[in-house]
Amino acid sequence: MPIIAESTYRPDWLYRRSHPSTILPTLLRPAARLPLVRERLEIPDGDFIDLDCLRNGSDRAVILCHGLEGNARRKYMLGMAQAFFRRGWDVVGYNYRGCSGEINRLPRGYHSGATEDLQVVMEQVGASSWKDLVLIGFSMGGNLILKYLGEDPENVLPNIRAAVTFSVPADLGNSCGELIRPKNWVYHQRFLRLLRKKIELKAHRHPDMIDITRLKRVRTLIDFDDLYTAPMHGFVDADDYYRSCSCRQFMTRIRVPALLVSAKNDPFLGPSCYPFAEARDSQWLHLETPDHGGHVGFHASGREYWSECRAVEFISAILPAASK
Repeated sequence: MPIIAESTYRPDWLYRRSHPSTILPTLLRPAARLPLVRERLEIPDGDFIDLDCLRNGSDRAVILCHGLEGNARRKYMLGMAQAFFRRGWDVVGYNYRGCSGEINRLPRGYHSGATEDLQVVMEQVGASSWKDLVLIGFSMGGNLILKYLGEDPENVLPNIRAAVTFSVPADLGNSCGELIRPKNWVYHQRFLRLLRKKIELKAHRHPDMIDITRLKRVRTLIDFDDLYTAPMHGFVDADDYYRSCSCRQFMTRIRVPALLVSAKNDPFLGPSCYPFAEARDSQWLHLETPDHGGHVGFHASGREYWSECRAVEFISAILPAASK
């Protein structure tokens, strides 16, 4: 039932095409200046996770999850953090393992389905102590959140009131197939460059556990996942990783109000990333597919981007005091 037939997103003409709406917000938007406090979590397996937090002493909090090779200080993360912080919320910006500017200790890193790390973050940050908790994710972070909500719904924290996700690669294999297409060469090469650098740093720290010579065989993101992501995290190969971690298969079990916004012109998403059937049959999953927006774009000319206003609007409908 909750398919939102007509989105309110109406961008200026410059932001109506796929690539400008994806790239220009990253290039042109000023970074919000926020009093972020870095908090390091020492986690049970001997590794660490860094959080960038804003504390209002509130009984409400939002946890933000970034995209592939992003971090909690990307402009889209800061914009969302600012939107909620100025409304009185506490904000936790979750940097995945190795994404905070310092390589993590263990050979393993992060991946699109690492909900066990999200669970550890929520436990150690005391998430159960907030009266109301909301999860917001972008791209890979959206996949992570929706997988968490659906894979074991009986054990989802009871104070999680809602989730909002943007530009979600709900079918990871389908999304990777899009990313390696020639039209996405710039994005694809950037991801490969960042991921190769991370493997080089890890191999320097763990020379007996990471075979850096395999990098010579990496030509695509799928190659990287096949040779590194999958074996480092217990999957047979890239296909096994994509099948196991794609959030689409878990959506029918979600029991928390969740909004998924993915633009129809998102260059990273193929047809299988738009879960119309699941939303149509769910009372919890709301799917909104504006014509424009690109990938984690959704530019607006005011103080807040449309994505930030939309997140506040959705959560305010569930928690009436959320927008104050």
